[in-house]
Amino acid sequence: MPTKLQACTELLHGGRDPARHYGMVNTPIYRGSTVLANTLEEWESRKQPDNPYASYGRFGTPTTHALEELVANMEGGYRSLVFPSGLAACTHAILSVVRSGDHVLLPDSVYGPTRAFAQETLARFNIEAEFYAANVGAGISAQLRANTRLVYVEAPGSGTFEMQDIPAIAEQAHKAGAYVMMDNTWATPLYFKPFEHGVDISVQAATKYLVGHSDALLGVATANQDAWPLLRKGAHDFGQTIGPDDIFLALRGIRTLSLRLQQHWDTGVKLASMLSRHPLVARVMHPALPEDPGHALWKRDFLGASGLFAIELQPMSSAAFSCFIDQLQLFGIGLSWGGYESLVLPMGAPTRSVSPYPVKGQLVRIHAGLEDSEDLVADLQQALQRASDCLAVAPEMAVSA
Repeated sequence: MPTKLQACTELLHGGRDPARHYGMVNTPIYRGSTVLANTLEEWESRKQPDNPYASYGRFGTPTTHALEELVANMEGGYRSLVFPSGLAACTHAILSVVRSGDHVLLPDSVYGPTRAFAQETLARFNIEAEFYAANVGAGISAQLRANTRLVYVEAPGSGTFEMQDIPAIAEQAHKAGAYVMMDNTWATPLYFKPFEHGVDISVQAATKYLVGHSDALLGVATANQDAWPLLRKGAHDFGQTIGPDDIFLALRGIRTLSLRLQQHWDTGVKLASMLSRHPLVARVMHPALPEDPGHALWKRDFLGASGLFAIELQPMSSAAFSCFIDQLQLFGIGLSWGGYESLVLPMGAPTRSVSPYPVKGQLVRIHAGLEDSEDLVADLQQALQRASDCLAVAPEMAVSA
């Protein structure tokens, strides 16, 4: 067998050991809380220095360990832990690192629930959260303090897809003795290798592309060897665990990740390119487009793109906007993304603390699913034409800039 396997091959063979499971090609679902020992000696041997109760279902089963092993290898990290949601992975990974009196830096474009957690929950623990401009790069050094414990990064940014110079930020953070944590959900470990760019802990909403079928909630956090003891203890102290059926669905989804993600990428770029030329679209936010402000960073550091991006429409009334959204036939209106289905999500103006993000028209987040790309293009075009027709019938529906 080759010493270095291609990504698609690793995804198919990682986390599997049929010989341990009576020849089953898939790691079976192990349901259980109690794990029996045959002898006192065996019981004592399972104890760990920081956890004498490690031999218990809450700390994992063969199903859990298969997924954690597979994700850690995908990310290029040391070890991984699963959580009941992507947000749980974000929040508990943060809590595993910080302590009272610490200072935390987060990008102004961070995922909304992570922002809320930082501003509200961390404050209750006497931990100060401060935001920085997504494009700060090495300039993050100006905001680092003696008590800065964590610098959080997310690329591209949630909703508006700003890119970040992660290696430059990580270099400055490490000089100050801070950990670097990244939300790597958009690119997945296939298209961004966080530990090769200075990240200490990588978190993902595995609900999205890893599961891939919109039928399970799951989060994963992966750490390098230095940060692993903190992540592991923090997660276990909070009692975080997840049911084996959802873990099995993630293992199933990952086997086809490379094939699915390639089509999400191709279709997403095709839709974004078409929309960038449409007169009703004011701008497209997709770092894989050459005209995007973050394209150079994406091209330098990333190996691909996912199917998620956003657009800003030209200013129009809510009635005309409804004409567009309601006419879509293949795009559902809903939260989440990363499944096989295409979605749109109307968004409000993004929340910003230090770097205003001016918006004149309506923002719409788009997830390109696995439908035929020509069908999706045609669906968007006919819905935009419907909006144009609404404006032509009632020109007063347009909103002046």
